[in-house]
Amino acid sequence: MAQAASKTCEICVSAPGSHYCIDCEEYYCENCKLLHNRQKLSRNHAFQKATDLIPEGKSKCSKHKEELTLLCNTCNVPVCTSCVAGKHNKHDFSKIVDAIAQLREENETKIRAKTNDANQNLKKIEDSLKSFDNSVESVIKAINDEGNMIKRMVDKSVAEMIVLVKEQSKKEKEKLTIMLSDARSVLAAGQTLDRKRKALDKTRHDGGMVQKINTMTEEINKLKINSLLEFPNISFNRKSVAEDDIRRMIGTYTIR
Repeated sequence: MAQAASKTCEICVSAPGSHYCIDCEEYYCENCKLLHNRQKLSRNHAFQKATDLIPEGKSKCSKHKEELTLLCNTCNVPVCTSCVAGKHNKHDFSKIVDAIAQLREENETKIRAKTNDANQNLKKIEDSLKSFDNSVESVIKAINDEGNMIKRMVDKSVAEMIVLVKEQSKKEKEKLTIMLSDARSVLAAGQTLDRKRKALDKTRHDGGMVQKINTMTEEINKLKINSLLEFPNISFNRKSVAEDDIRRMIGTYTIR
């Protein structure tokens, strides 16, 4: 594995290693990089500028002073080849390079799974938001439709009530008109008798006068003043309606 401390081309070992092949984990100079990219097996390798690379120093075993090239899977610690025969005898091992590659692959798989879950959640939220907006519009339309229907019902009821008031009041007015006509007839008859009485007072007081007065008395007795019936009256009893009553008539909605 290449070390960031050595920035000499690891191919020609002469020119500065200004490029780092991420796939091969080696430093390349400009010319060697061009040759590397022309080869069929490495034409798709990714390069990174050496100046952007974070140097990695190779760790050594503190006990044996050897390079830590293995990973003890049993203890989950890096070890050197001498540790295999010593403290970590009969343990399960793997190369650090392989372990790192496996860990990277596992992390990549986990990240993909989590980003996939995040994308699915994002889509569900977006779909839910769209569906919720549609539901809100539907509820608003339903409220408007219900309100308009109630308005039409109220307008119809008001119109019908006004027609009924006019019809019933017309009948009562007709009764009053008849009573008024009768009262006028009685008044006219009374006024006629009064004129006769005054004219009779101016005539000669003799035996015929008595007969005439008796006749007038009979006419006066026949003049009947009808008792007045209870006059019709109309009033409006307002029903107290609160805003909550109107809302209950329209309906209710729920948000969960």
